[in-house]
Amino acid sequence: MTKNWLITGASSGLGRELAERLLARGDRVVATIRKEGAPDDLQARHRERLHVVECDVTNVNAVRATVAEAFEVMGRLDVVVSNAAYGLFGAAEELTDAQIDRQIATNLTGSIQVIRAALPSLRNQGGGRIVQVSSEGGQIAYPSFSLYHATKWGIEGFVEAVAKEVASFGIDFLIVEPGPTRTNFGAGLDRATPMSCYDPTPAGEIRNAIASGNFASYGDAGKTVDAMIVAIDSPNPPLRLALGQSAYHSVREALLGRLRVLESQKEVALSVMEQS
Repeated sequence: MTKNWLITGASSGLGRELAERLLARGDRVVATIRKEGAPDDLQARHRERLHVVECDVTNVNAVRATVAEAFEVMGRLDVVVSNAAYGLFGAAEELTDAQIDRQIATNLTGSIQVIRAALPSLRNQGGGRIVQVSSEGGQIAYPSFSLYHATKWGIEGFVEAVAKEVASFGIDFLIVEPGPTRTNFGAGLDRATPMSCYDPTPAGEIRNAIASGNFASYGDAGKTVDAMIVAIDSPNPPLRLALGQSAYHSVREALLGRLRVLESQKEVALSVMEQS
């Protein structure tokens, strides 16, 4: 059955790959971009099923207008994909205030406002699905990505809470957590001016690994999007979907490690309870 989609950040990366595959199978897509002309080739091939809107997710009024336009153009939306984001790289001390503000406004506040804008119409139409594209960085943390992690951990907590708030309205969520994936994500990476004092630290090691291309094994973008579509199309997707070798092993190790620490604290945790 043909579905109607809204995808933010569809000019490149996983958003672009997702739009291409959905249009190729006959679905209808509202795609948001930050600058004019990015998906001209897609529009030429799928003129009747692709509606492109310029939208900067850091502009709350633009987000609300775009989501409203998407529902008006499509009549209803089956899936809303909150995908617009970018990475900020640098030790916390190296980052500027402006870089921090922009990262939070895009990845965290922008995603929150996309979801909030979609909820009333999804509720009124009787339900729908919201997909939040996060990353393995929503469950684990690397040095030099502190603000990126802050936004991804933050949006995952937001989604988990909202999913409980709106489940009775027929609205459900899927958080997608890809590991490093072969896209143009690196080209859009915002980098802090490095401080030499961090060269011999883990932050410096990560910087060198990225510069040398040895940071991680990369997943295939096409296969990643194919797996996303299978999960989104399923009647009961999981709340979280880790994709890629790095995501699976890193998230598993982090969760097991946190569980071991929690279990070691059981006695002291229970000791602070009031006596009945």
